[in-house]
Amino acid sequence: MQWRHPRSALFLAGALLALSGPFGGPAVAAPAAGAPSTAASQASDGPDPIDFAVVVDQSASLADKDLVRETEAAALLGQGEISDRSHATVIGFGSSEKAGQSPVREVCPLITVDEAGRRKLSDCVQGLSRRDSALMGPGTDFPAAIRQAVSRLTEAAGSGTAGKTTPKVVFLLTDGKLDVGDSPEYGTDPASRQANGAKRLDEELARARAAGVQIWPLGFGSGIDKAALTAMAEGGYRGACSDVPGATPRMRVAATSAEIDKALQEAFAGARCARVSHGTVGKPPADLYVTIPPIATDGSLTVSKHDPKVRVTYYDPNGRKVPTHGTFEDSAFEVSGEDGPVEALRVKNPLPGRWRIRVEAPEGHDGQEVAVRAIWQGRLRSVLTLDPAAPRAGQQAVVEVRMQTRRGVVITDPGQLEGIGVTVELSGDGFSPVSARLADDGRAPDRRAGDVRFTGTLTVPAGAAGKLRLIARMSAPGVTSDERPLYTTTTVGTPEITAGLSVDRVTVHPGGTVHGTLSVTNNGTAPRTLRLSLTDGTGSDGSGAGTAGPDASATTGDGADGPPGAAQLGISPATVVAPPGKQTSVAFTVTVGEGTPLGELGGQVAVVDTADPDRPLDTAFLDVSVAPWPTWWETYWSYVAGGAAVLALLGAFAAVRLAARRRRRALAGTRLELRRDGRTLDTLTIRAGQSVGGEFHFTVDEVRGAAPTLRRARGGGAHRLRRNGAGELLLRLNRGREEPVRAGEAFAVDDCELVVQGARPPDRTARTARTPRTARTRIPGFPGAARSGTRTGTRTRAGGGSGTGAGDGGAGGDDTTWQPGPALDTDGTGTRGTWNGDF
Repeated sequence: MQWRHPRSALFLAGALLALSGPFGGPAVAAPAAGAPSTAASQASDGPDPIDFAVVVDQSASLADKDLVRETEAAALLGQGEISDRSHATVIGFGSSEKAGQSPVREVCPLITVDEAGRRKLSDCVQGLSRRDSALMGPGTDFPAAIRQAVSRLTEAAGSGTAGKTTPKVVFLLTDGKLDVGDSPEYGTDPASRQANGAKRLDEELARARAAGVQIWPLGFGSGIDKAALTAMAEGGYRGACSDVPGATPRMRVAATSAEIDKALQEAFAGARCARVSHGTVGKPPADLYVTIPPIATDGSLTVSKHDPKVRVTYYDPNGRKVPTHGTFEDSAFEVSGEDGPVEALRVKNPLPGRWRIRVEAPEGHDGQEVAVRAIWQGRLRSVLTLDPAAPRAGQQAVVEVRMQTRRGVVITDPGQLEGIGVTVELSGDGFSPVSARLADDGRAPDRRAGDVRFTGTLTVPAGAAGKLRLIARMSAPGVTSDERPLYTTTTVGTPEITAGLSVDRVTVHPGGTVHGTLSVTNNGTAPRTLRLSLTDGTGSDGSGAGTAGPDASATTGDGADGPPGAAQLGISPATVVAPPGKQTSVAFTVTVGEGTPLGELGGQVAVVDTADPDRPLDTAFLDVSVAPWPTWWETYWSYVAGGAAVLALLGAFAAVRLAARRRRRALAGTRLELRRDGRTLDTLTIRAGQSVGGEFHFTVDEVRGAAPTLRRARGGGAHRLRRNGAGELLLRLNRGREEPVRAGEAFAVDDCELVVQGARPPDRTARTARTPRTARTRIPGFPGAARSGTRTGTRTRAGGGSGTGAGDGGAGGDDTTWQPGPALDTDGTGTRGTWNGDF
């Protein structure tokens, strides 16, 4: 709705502000009806898998409580794994010292760690806590344990995304050192057995190294052999998921078995290029918290509860209870391990922020501390541009890379990618691959430091001819890249047609448009048709150039290869005809659909010659920040603020006027004197708070045998003194007619005189002398009657002024006292004053 009259909006805003108080927060746009689930559309775009074996020492040197801790640690890895394409096996080991014994026991066979597999792992891993001396000896046979794990992992022989081999990792938990002195397999006496066992261990490590299996040993307790554990880590495969420190296999030590789960989960995160966020610890019932950062795209909330009776409820950073299975908004959830010692909630596209985990337990099951952690990974897409888009052999080209999430939201906060390293590799026909490291340091060719655009130069080898393939690789703690390529071709000689793209860097609302310009130079003799397209740099075939039909507009792909919501982007015109022998500039627009996700929108605009579609002429980043439409408050807040200010001023003015009026009407300090025969019988001073509304009620009490007195009357009385808004005093006697009164003026009340003293308003200065006026004065003995005439006598003002004659008297202080002249005998009882005038 549009407001056509700002004054109406101002009035309404002020009224609403006065009546309703503060407004609520901005409205949140609801997702478009029928929009596909983001989580569902990204099911195949999850983290890379990892195949791992958890190998657990079950030798006689371990106490039962240590076995329990090892079991929980093994369960933690199985439940916390973030990819449902990974494989896991759990193996216990000891030694073989007599017939019927085996040095290893596979408690969990190799299992795919999907939802069903995680439930199986939660159950079968409990077998580690049970030892059977008839089936396994008390020693520590490292060679047999590693051999079993390597064999199982090489059976998996899985392949990861984009042809990458799935990492194979052994996590080995032990509290001791090699002990095969009683194992006949290794020799005839303890000394030779130990020596042969050490040789066999070296052989098994070499076998693991050849098979590409990493060894991550974890020792705990005081009897470990750190040198032997270091040798195991260095003897296996030394490859890593990235060159980030901590991703290469290394030995870890935990002081006690109680710290195994934390140390093992950290080792696991290092091995699969993930990160661990440690949360809080507490006994049920309790609210525990853990934080997931914005860069995370996949994660698991793990709850080490020790007791299966503990029940867990999960709340997202917005305080909403999330489901344990299914989807909620843009996230997908899957819980496992509810009936085991470790429970985990796997989340795709977790909402970043502080998660609350509520843990409760029945009576008798609330004595153990529960710990929560989050293991997470950010899987980012790299979007590349190459300038020139199709370089010549031997030419130096500028490469620029941006990172965006699977939703197509561009990463703009450098703090989220702290410690990242970015490299590009160029391969193609006729030359060996070349690589270059990119930087975001503001040094040429990088345009600005800290804008999360990594830039560098790379020279195309002189032998390059034909197709080129460019890949960006990034490495950072907890971050992996998809390594999707940009395809182009080399240019031979002077190109017949060249093109350049420029796109406005703007903020738009859903449904808005972005403007751009295409500049084309056609050096040929025939017109050429160019096609504009939108792409996230990763088309369905991996090409950097998008596809568009010959219509008047073009849209991005179906969302399977591009970011969700990409189909909401359109470009017009989709085709441009470049006339021969001249330069042409064509304006185009990119339409941002109503359903486009909010935030920094990634992607590129690309232009190709339809006669040679494999060779892009140019590409340009689509720098669009999609912001929600402003709310009613954001649109009209200035009117509301103006209306509120006007109301506040009016209110303040009214309050000042009201306060001034109240001050003018106040009677506090006014003194009433009751006189008879020139003698004061009683006085009554009006105090603050006694003249509500500027009125004061009083009576004259006469008790037989006593002098009359003045008394305040509550709730009304025989007489009333009040001050009006103009500051004028009005006196009403015996509920009769009101008459104006001046300070020092006497009024007849019964057989007495009433004089009002100090009656001037407190905020006014002393009045100047006035001309004589006709006075209406009550005469004793004539109740209700009045005489008119001119008073004579002497007025005395406190402060020194005095005067004699008609009028108000001389100038002086605030209080005026009337000194009567010779009395007028009106009733034959004496003289009461001198009056001149006609009666």
